[in-house]
Parts: sequence; C-alpha cells; structure tokens
Amino acid sequence: MRKRLHSCLLLTVTTAGWAADTFVRSERWEALVEIDATQRAPYRIPRTIFGTFLEPIGRAIYGGLWAQVLENPSFEEALWSVQNLQRLIEENPALERASGLGLPVPWEPLDYAQGWRYEPRWGEAANSSRSLLIMALPGKETGVRQRVYLPVHRILRYTGSLWARHVSGPAELEVSIRRRNDPGSVFHRASVRLSGTQWARYEFALELQRGQIEPLEPADFVIALRDEGRAFVDQVLLFPADHVDGMEPEMIELSRALRTPLLRFGGNFTSGYHWKDGVGPLDRRVSMLNQAWGIPEYNHFGTDEFLRFCRLIGAEPQIALNLGSGTPQEAAEWVRYVNERWGDRRGGLLWELGNELWGTFQIGYPTLERAAERTQVFRDAVRAVDPAARLIATGEDPDRFREWNARLLALPAGTFDYLATHFVVGTANVRRQDASPDFVAEAAFALPVGLERLLRQMKAQIDAHAAHRGRVQIAFTEWLFWGRDDRVPRFHNLGGAICAAGFLNTLIRVADFVPIADMTGLIEFGGIWKKRSRVYATPAYYAFRLYSTADIATSVATRVTGPAYDVKEGNNRIPDIPDTPYLDVTTALNEAGDRLTVFAVNRHLYRDLPARIRLTGFRASGQARIWTLTGASIYQHNNEMRPEAVVPIESFVPAGVEFSYTFPHASVTRAELLAR
Repeated sequence: MRKRLHSCLLLTVTTAGWAADTFVRSERWEALVEIDATQRAPYRIPRTIFGTFLEPIGRAIYGGLWAQVLENPSFEEALWSVQNLQRLIEENPALERASGLGLPVPWEPLDYAQGWRYEPRWGEAANSSRSLLIMALPGKETGVRQRVYLPVHRILRYTGSLWARHVSGPAELEVSIRRRNDPGSVFHRASVRLSGTQWARYEFALELQRGQIEPLEPADFVIALRDEGRAFVDQVLLFPADHVDGMEPEMIELSRALRTPLLRFGGNFTSGYHWKDGVGPLDRRVSMLNQAWGIPEYNHFGTDEFLRFCRLIGAEPQIALNLGSGTPQEAAEWVRYVNERWGDRRGGLLWELGNELWGTFQIGYPTLERAAERTQVFRDAVRAVDPAARLIATGEDPDRFREWNARLLALPAGTFDYLATHFVVGTANVRRQDASPDFVAEAAFALPVGLERLLRQMKAQIDAHAAHRGRVQIAFTEWLFWGRDDRVPRFHNLGGAICAAGFLNTLIRVADFVPIADMTGLIEFGGIWKKRSRVYATPAYYAFRLYSTADIATSVATRVTGPAYDVKEGNNRIPDIPDTPYLDVTTALNEAGDRLTVFAVNRHLYRDLPARIRLTGFRASGQARIWTLTGASIYQHNNEMRPEAVVPIESFVPAGVEFSYTFPHASVTRAELLAR
C-alpha cells in the first residue's frame, strides 16, 4: 500500500451540471471540508437505499427471529448436511451417543444408562415424516431432553404445545425444565393428560422462578413418561410467553429502530424454495432440509409470517422468486397470494427474478445462454397477474458483470425495471503475499471507493443500450463485508462498521441510478444477532442506523481536501484502488432545508484527523450534534456477553459558518446542524 500524499484531483462527480462530492489530495495531515448547501442534487435520496435482507441462513430465522426454542421439534432425520451435523456433534459430543439410541439430533435421553427405550416411527406422524415412541421402564421415569437457552433476563414464563398418541400404561406425560445434565433438579413441571390413542394436540405452560437459571446458562427441556407408560410424541413447540406472533420481541424492537423501508426475502435458499410449503396451519407444515445451507427448514416462518414481520417493523416486502427449481406458474401464484394480503391489494411490489442465477451453487441455475429466456418467461407470468409489479432481474456482481448483464440487456425494453448486483466480499482475501493486518484492513476500507467506480461503469453499460437508457436502474440487493473471525474487518467488529459506513456514503453518491440497496442482513451478519438467548446488534448495525434514521432528502455539494492512500494488490475482488481518501464525507439537507447532516468516515487506523468545516448557504444555529462510532480497536466487537461494547456516543461541539472538528481514527461520524 503506497501512501504518497501529493496534490491531485481525485474525484469530481457531475450530474446535469451539478458538482457533487469532490476530493482533492493533499500533502498535509489535516482536511478542509467545504459544504455548499446552495448546490443541491437534482434528485432525492431515496429511503430505499436503506433496505435490508432476511434469509433462513445460520440462526437468522430459526434460533433467531423465530422465538420457538426447540430444534428439530418433530423428530425428523436428515435435516442437517454432513458438515453441519459434524459441527453439532463437535459442540455437544453426547449427541453421537444419543443417535446410537435411535434419537434424532439434537435430542438426548433423560438417562443414558436406561439404554434403548425409544423408537422413531415413519409414516405414523402427526407432523412431517416421523414421530418418536417413548417407552418408560417399570417404576422409573424415561424421557428425552434437549439443551435450551431461555431468555430469563426478560421473561420467566414459557408456553408450548405437543402432539401425542397414547399407546399403553399410564395415560400421562410430563414436560419440564431442569438443570442441564442434572435430571433430578426440576425447576418446573407440567402434567399432560393424554385423552386417547389417536393423535391430539396438547398445550402446556412452564414458569421459572427468578434466579433458578442465570442468563446465558443452558437448561434441559424434558418430555418424560413413568411406570411403563408408552406414547408417541411429535411436533413439540416451546415459546417464551412474550413472543409476538411467534417472533422475538427484542429483535422486532431493534429492527423497528433501524427504520429500514424495504425487507428483502431472498438469498441462496430462493432457488430451491417453494412458498406453499410455508403457508397454512403451523402444525401441518413439513420440516425439510434447506439445501442451500445444509440446515433445517421447518417452514414455520413462511409468507404470512414474513409479511407480518414487515408490518411490525414498518418495511415493505421485497421478495425473490424461485427461478431455479420453481415454475412460472408457481411464481405468479405467489405474487397473487402476497398481493391479496398486503396493503391496498393493488400489487406493485418489488419482485426479484431469481437470486445469483449466474452461480453454479444455485439449485437449477440457468446457463448463460438460457438466463435471458428464463427471465422473460417468468416476467411474463408475473406481469400477467400484476401489471404494476416492479421487477428486478438478476445481474452480476460489480467486478464481473459485463458478459452476463449484456445478455439480459438484450431483452426488450420494459422486461425489467432494475438490474440486481451483489457484493459479499471476504475482507481477508488479498493478493499481496504476507500482507500485514493493517494492509488487509485499509484494503477493505478502500473497497467502497472501488465499488463506486465500478457501479458507474455498470450504469454506462446500461445506458449504452438505447432501449434501457433512463428506464433500467441498479438494485444493490445484497452487500456485506465479512471474514471468518475478528482478526479482519467484518460485520461483527468496528472494522466492518467502517466498511459499511463507507459503502453507505457511496450509496448516497450514486442514489440517482442505484435507488435500491439491501444490507446483508437485518438478522445475523451485519445486523441483529441472538446467541444463548441474548439479543444484540453488531457495530455495523449501529453504523447503518446512524444513516437510516437521519433526516435527509437531498445531497449537497461537498469538497474535501485531505490526505489519501493507494491500494495495490489488495482485496482479490478489487485489488487496485488508487486515491482512497482517509476522510470520506457526504452531506445532505432535509426536506425543509433547515437541517444539514454530515456523514464522515476516517479510514486511518491510528491517526485522528483534524478538519476545518466551511459552510456556504447554511447558517448553523451555534452547535453541532455529533454521534461517533469508534472503539479501542477495529477488532472490537459486540457479543452476547458485551452486547453494547461498540455503540455510538453522542456529543455537542460549537459550530458556525466555519468551525473545527477532529475526526477520531477508525471512526464513523454523523453530525447534525440546525439552521438559525
């Protein structure tokens, strides 16, 4: 990485004669930020650049947003890929022994010493494919258990249901919460009286006492029979009593606070997802393997639950259709189903025609030669049921888009309204041999600068097609900066927040032709997490929130004169990024013109950057309200034990026509000035 600090013009963006953000490279370690509020962009900043993304991956939905506590609640087999199954067993080696007793992962026997007192039964299930027969010993208690983490920091009451069918012996079973690996330590139990030999659904409630279980401490959920009782059990559900339509209230609260206007339901699972599996009565929905990620898909969170979540957080749905294993008819029926249940029922929602169809990792991916044809067929089916539907075709990533996008742009005008692009980048992957951690970090911080330049090339390709010029825009429907651990900038740590804020500055600058963007993801990755029942948000979430909650409407001209650096042999995706400003600034006015918001990212790892801020056409009231997101290190992160280690800090500084401010190293800043 070369850090030549010499004078040169870096970037001047013009649109219809309007001079947008400009950067001039300087030798001095200070910056001059000149903001001219009289030069306003000829377009509004659309709220839809602050969209987010939701996919059943990891524990984003099951074990995350969906509040139901138990895994594999209907005792099925083959719900995990071999790789993920190995991880589960590594985490809890006892599961291998439990599997040898006929129990499905991750269920365990109440007492391993009792041996084989269980039988999975195919074809006699109340739900999905299998049920489980439990056979109690004479004079003893026999049962199954599962390790659970309960949100006892906020709620002590838990409600649930199960399906059971009595076979012989006492017509009663018991559910309970017990100390982990200590069957004799019962915190609370509830008796369930079985009414007959046919399948029936039974409800129960369990309530703990304060202090019985500490936050983050595991417990065992137990189903047991006694004295030679025999019964089949199936579909066992356990919810905290404060759930909201099956969803985690803390996740709803944090999601609502983000004020995301769009929520994308898509991802790799899209190419194998059949929406009808996820509608209808919950107890009739079938558990199956999520092929994309090798994890269970219980289908408990389907279309209706997704739409309900959108309403709860104030977002509009943006759904990706299955162009892999799906059919045009299936897609059209989904569009009709959603339109009948959303808003004024007039349709006109955003629909994506597939997800990353260029990848061989997509189920049923079309080849390059068939992509345009398949897009057209699905487009025709969707528009037949909703002529107002806004369609997003699957485009390629910004660093490799030309051949794929050219095929789609050969389609007739009006086939689609947007061309999707994604950038999910591993920040640790650099070309330089023996790269230092600092080099890796600064190469990652420069990626938004490289992306902006590539997006303008993508726009130029669209504009070169007369049929689409001025009609087709770009939708950046997935973006994420990730790494396998916290030794590089990634969504979990402050470094990932700096990457995210830099990209949000880019999105504001290109909002005239990239009006839609979805951060990956609202739940997990860059957003909200749940581990051991504790809900928390990442630093990237807080960076995003600084932008998404700001009162902004129109960009104003901003010129920064300051130091910069060059990246050579950096990230594999965009290895060479010259002239990367250490201080990245964009500025916007609100609708009334009486509030000016400055967003700034200081990319330097160690040096604070003093700046003079000079205003034209805006008379500040005398002080600026500042929010600063920074930390002890770019690797500092939030987790379930320290959920707010990195959060924005609010302060106030004197402000006028010209004032000074020092931007902390490795930081994200939002400054608001009110007019006199």
